[in-house]
Amino acid sequence: MTHTEYDHAGHSHSHGFKGHSHGANERRIAIAAVLTGGFMLAEVVGGLISGSLALLADAGHMLTDFAALALGWFAFRLSRKPSDQERTYGYDRFEVLVAFVNGLTLFVIAGFITYEAIHRLMSPTEVLGGMMMVIAVAGLVVNILVFTILHGADRANLNIRGAVLHVLGDLLGSIAAILAAGVIIWTGWTPIDPILSVLVSIIILVSAYRLVRDAGHVLLEGTPQDIDVKTLKTVLVSSVDGLKDVHHIHIWSLTPERPMATLHACIDEQADGPDITRAIKAELKQRFSIEHATVEVEYGSCADEAVHHAQHGHGSRDQKDAETHEVSSDHQPA
Repeated sequence: MTHTEYDHAGHSHSHGFKGHSHGANERRIAIAAVLTGGFMLAEVVGGLISGSLALLADAGHMLTDFAALALGWFAFRLSRKPSDQERTYGYDRFEVLVAFVNGLTLFVIAGFITYEAIHRLMSPTEVLGGMMMVIAVAGLVVNILVFTILHGADRANLNIRGAVLHVLGDLLGSIAAILAAGVIIWTGWTPIDPILSVLVSIIILVSAYRLVRDAGHVLLEGTPQDIDVKTLKTVLVSSVDGLKDVHHIHIWSLTPERPMATLHACIDEQADGPDITRAIKAELKQRFSIEHATVEVEYGSCADEAVHHAQHGHGSRDQKDAETHEVSSDHQPA
């Protein structure tokens, strides 16, 4: 006899769950955006006056940082909105979308910097090393301050992590500008400016690749990088009494802080479905930080395995129906 019933007993739902308070992150990212935006304008003015491509390149990088920080702040604000009938998971994933878009813009900025650097190498222009040095040193101070502010935030958040990578790139960019200014002041060799600008663009590309890769992984609902599916299956089968097998395991994350999972659990005929479901969810939460899980319990032979064999000529659907007793996690077999 086959029972197939579903209700919330087999699910671990917390639709209002935010993973953690975004308040501190939001304040930190707002302060960082103001500091970054203000100094970006100073670098543009200084770069135009001194003729330094290194300063303009760093300003271009800081522009993407400012955009990333501003959009990140907006994403935190938007994520406060509660879930509704159209967006049952709420708006948290907007943070990931923002991070992905910011990463793509970094590729554009890096390409522009490289193009300008090549043009400067072919057609050198005069660079005012003194002005360049003053702005670059001031930039280094601001970048250290912004980095310190963001470093104390939640690094698990993709927007925060992306912003830290941006600012770290700015720190190195400021150092490159200082080195270029020093060389120009002491030797007058201006090609050092575009050469170091290319190095800044490489730093930008590395940051962009990491950001786009990780954000894209979340948007494609890939398995969280710190969770191995085979390990998870082994842990569950070895830790939960009465659990014979786990299959159809799907693990993804709404945001990097909110992993989720669905799975089918094959259990012994005499086992208690609700107890095993609770044990599975407890293991998922304790071992893998998965607080939202949907568990479908199957008694006897695994139904989906029989279907798989039938589809490949190893059996029939009738055999599957006759051999498998499937119930939800809150019902025992009749």
